[in-house]
Amino acid sequence: MSKIVIVGAGYAGMMAAAHLDREGIPFTIVNNHDYHYLTILLHEAAGGRDDGEKYAIPIKEVLRKDTSELVVAEVTGIDKANRVVKTSTGDISYDYLIYSLGWVSEYFGIKGLKEYSLSITNLDSAIEIRKHIDNQFQLYTQDGDERHLRIALGGAGLTGIELMGELLDYLPKLCKSLNIPWEKVDLQCIEAMPTILPMVAEHLRPFVVETYTKKGGKLRTGTKINEVTEGVIHLDGGETVEAGTIIWTGGVRANPLLSESGFTVDRRGRAKVNEFMQSVDDEVIFIAGDSAWAEDANGRPYPPTAQNAEQMGALAAKNILLRERRRPMEPFHPRDWGTLCSLGAEVGVGSFMGVPIKGVMGALAKEGSKAKYLWELGGMRLAGNRSKYVMKL
Repeated sequence: MSKIVIVGAGYAGMMAAAHLDREGIPFTIVNNHDYHYLTILLHEAAGGRDDGEKYAIPIKEVLRKDTSELVVAEVTGIDKANRVVKTSTGDISYDYLIYSLGWVSEYFGIKGLKEYSLSITNLDSAIEIRKHIDNQFQLYTQDGDERHLRIALGGAGLTGIELMGELLDYLPKLCKSLNIPWEKVDLQCIEAMPTILPMVAEHLRPFVVETYTKKGGKLRTGTKINEVTEGVIHLDGGETVEAGTIIWTGGVRANPLLSESGFTVDRRGRAKVNEFMQSVDDEVIFIAGDSAWAEDANGRPYPPTAQNAEQMGALAAKNILLRERRRPMEPFHPRDWGTLCSLGAEVGVGSFMGVPIKGVMGALAKEGSKAKYLWELGGMRLAGNRSKYVMKL
């Protein structure tokens, strides 16, 4: 059997690994941690819903076969010519490679944004955001500076809106524990576009605005960030927002290793693949998840969603085995289950299988999607122990 290497243990990498593990096919997965974290739930860890460790699943809890090897190391490069993955602990050769390293934040050239804002890029950063907010509120009790109580979120896409919902649930409890009047807290989300949540049906967006406004949040659309200095957001038109916490959730791009390694990439750094998830630059390299520039039959790129990443990863692994067995590979035709956005622990909004939902049903559907993923990843072994992994059903 050819040597298969997977780099990255996000949704795509783990689904590829789980497929090979179930088949008993030898492979090596390289990741900079010995755990897989639930990326699309990191807003919960950052916003105070649960302790950070509940969003991490030990990789060895998913991969049980002796044929599955985990290497904990940082991937530093891909040498296509010599078929080698370069890592912090040494080179790893491959016959087939599944590249599924995740994304990095996209700052769109806004001066000072990277240097003076926080961003949810991994589990550690989510935990640090929670600690930072707690510390800022503690500082207020010492010096009375209300800037400590101002939190500014940049970007009103899924991550920004979901994080805001978590904070609107968590901050009143934090205030009560520190004897801080809730009305002194200023939580605002700043969005350059004229609307929020472009991936959610337009008629559902007013429900989000109403829900957050009633809880005390501020949604500011059509408001462009020009620059960020330490503790200050400079808006178009000259207004400034001084905040103890500035969090950027406004965009992502693929890990720069792809462009640095000579792959054909789009403007977001994603590497172009064919319908079988093969790199157009190298037929033994399969690319999945947020790193993949995959297009539908009409030439439109598939969005970088977790459900697409899961299906890409599983297909990449399956197609390698089909290719090895000299059978036709299968094209990527993903199933779209819909988009769900949590507005805190008890309310949600979005669509499921084409049906618009909001309120408590939205929250239940979101929780159901967690159970579905755990089942697909590890069967009853993970789904049956869902209380360990941030399940509230």
